[in-house]
Amino acid sequence: MEQRHLGRTGLRVSRIGLGTLTWGRDTGEHDAADQLKAFWEVGGTLVDTADVYGGGESEYLLGQLVERLVPRRDLVIATKAGSVADPDRPFDASRGHLLAALDASLGRLGTDYVDLWQIHAFDTGTPLEETLHALDLAVSSGRARYAGVSNYCGWQLAKAATWQLAAPGIRTRLASTQMEYSLLQRGIEREVLPAAMDLGVGLLPSSPLGRGVLTGKYRHSTPSDSRGASDQMSPFVEPYLDEAASRIVDAVTTAADGLATTPLAVALAWIRDRPGVTAPIVGARNARQLTAALSVESLSLPDEICQALDDVSAPVHRYPDQDWSTL
Repeated sequence: MEQRHLGRTGLRVSRIGLGTLTWGRDTGEHDAADQLKAFWEVGGTLVDTADVYGGGESEYLLGQLVERLVPRRDLVIATKAGSVADPDRPFDASRGHLLAALDASLGRLGTDYVDLWQIHAFDTGTPLEETLHALDLAVSSGRARYAGVSNYCGWQLAKAATWQLAAPGIRTRLASTQMEYSLLQRGIEREVLPAAMDLGVGLLPSSPLGRGVLTGKYRHSTPSDSRGASDQMSPFVEPYLDEAASRIVDAVTTAADGLATTPLAVALAWIRDRPGVTAPIVGARNARQLTAALSVESLSLPDEICQALDDVSAPVHRYPDQDWSTL
């Protein structure tokens, strides 16, 4: 699998990442092992998790598989901290909480360091410079090799990245931002993506298949074994089952038919090769699903197909989303 630099850093990662959101919850050890082995065997390196996935079980399961199944040196392990199970304060990005969470993550993962440590979300209750100081301490102590953020809007990302760049050699530059991005969700193109590209921050798209909708499996009905049929996950899928989404899915399906491939492959190839994107993060229930996603490595979409998909899914840009002179 092709490797790409993560933002304006020396860290290279596979251009498809393996997501582990369901590991330890819906995905057991056997399926997780099959996924990790299949991913590694085709040259995949970037594995993304978080301290809250499965209540910590995702990290623990990944830690059990590393070395026993795949050499630690062959993986780029990314995790996150900052989300907490507190309805009154769902995000805690204070320095104390973050550093304690990192130590706990390292224990579950069974490693001395993570390759990429990310703040899971912006915390309005903590001064940003305190949050970013935790990243500096994590990197300077060797517990993290690189640092990033997740779910930061445009001004939050720009402020954080600029603050870090203001003291080179002292503060750790942001390597990445992880955001939801797909043909069904292009909102980050208004401000987040331009900021990331300008500041040298690599983009790691989450939900690159539109929460599964872009595979085409919801076109005519809701499969009984799908997320859309789950009481827990159906609210996650529902926003992408409207008429506008249906038009986009139809266009993806038409493109797939013309290219003799699958809607999944078309949607994933489109997002993988978007400007500013380093590696979409793909989650799967089993190795068979993951292998289908990894087969996109050999697919490059013709310019005409890309343009048609761009047109049918184009987000609305209104003042003051971007440079006024372009509107």
